[in-house]
Amino acid sequence: MHKLGISVYPDKSPRDEVYAYMEKAAKLGYSRIFTCFLSIPEDKRESYLVEFKEFMTKAHELGFEVAADTNPEVFKLIGATPDNLKPFADLGLDIIRMDGNFGTQGDIQLTRNPYNIKIEFNASMDMGVELLINRGGNKDQMTMCHNFFPERYSGLDFDLFMEYNSYWKELNLHTAAFVSSNNENTIGPWEVFCGLPTVEIMRGLPIDLQARYLLATGDVDDILIGNYPASDEELEALANVDLQVLQIRVDEAEGVIDNERMVMYEYAPHWDRYDHSSFMLRSSMSRVWFKEKKSVQDGSVATVADKQIDSQSIPYRDPGKKVFTRGDVLVVNDNLAHYRGELEIVLTEIPNDGERNLVATVKPEELMLLDFVKPGHHFKITK
Repeated sequence: MHKLGISVYPDKSPRDEVYAYMEKAAKLGYSRIFTCFLSIPEDKRESYLVEFKEFMTKAHELGFEVAADTNPEVFKLIGATPDNLKPFADLGLDIIRMDGNFGTQGDIQLTRNPYNIKIEFNASMDMGVELLINRGGNKDQMTMCHNFFPERYSGLDFDLFMEYNSYWKELNLHTAAFVSSNNENTIGPWEVFCGLPTVEIMRGLPIDLQARYLLATGDVDDILIGNYPASDEELEALANVDLQVLQIRVDEAEGVIDNERMVMYEYAPHWDRYDHSSFMLRSSMSRVWFKEKKSVQDGSVATVADKQIDSQSIPYRDPGKKVFTRGDVLVVNDNLAHYRGELEIVLTEIPNDGERNLVATVKPEELMLLDFVKPGHHFKITK
């Protein structure tokens, strides 16, 4: 099950602002919080931990699960050890994210703590997690979370990101990754002004598109916003992402008729045929649904075969181009009546033979999503 999360840094922002942000996110369905212990100064340790316990009470009241970034130095600072996580349990912490390690036996001890605190390992590198499992680590209390990267051009390579996620899924481990707010003057554990994404090529993209790219890989469970605060619009956009089906946003073509809109937007979900073509994605069942839908709308008791052809008509419309290109969304028209109503998305250039109408174009920044629609995979078109 996918979860959405926010990041907050209570030591760097007014408490009322942080709590208001948490309340807003909770109402939108967010259920995870990431925060960081790495920047706690030693001279403020006691006061910060008192405030943090109050923060945890508020977070739990709102239904959040909270993870905090730690390392062996943080353990020393608060008096914890691999075989004694009581100081973290006293704070109410749900997840300890390890930025560093205690060696194989120490990390195994972490995963076997009696407080049901999950131990979250760095998913952006191989930290020997499989070895921990093989040597007796408790997989039920192990989870993975990627890094985020404040420095521009330093984020994780997308292919490597997918490679790691595939590995974690082979181990049946829950995995989280970060998207980034494009809001001005956001912060992280440090002052950050160019975002906190996991994957570099996601930096600067709309936040919902970042999430849809990560979800499209099929191996990311939770999506967390790395920097604080995201704008209200971004919180809502991410909350509105369909976590169960790949959404592809399009710009609608001129002259589209209601029958074509019905095929594009009302039929759900579309899915590519198992006998996949390298030239296009084909959602063939939409043509059957379209005929049945039109028959019902017309209010006739006759069979589809008895219906007048104009009740399901999609007349040819000249798109003003001789060749359809990658990302063009097409609906088969009356000139190929047997396939009328089939929705197709062009992958490789094909000639306009007059049998298909151009109904929309995939937005340029979303074209890479087409690579993730495999035979049988569901997708949804959104205007």
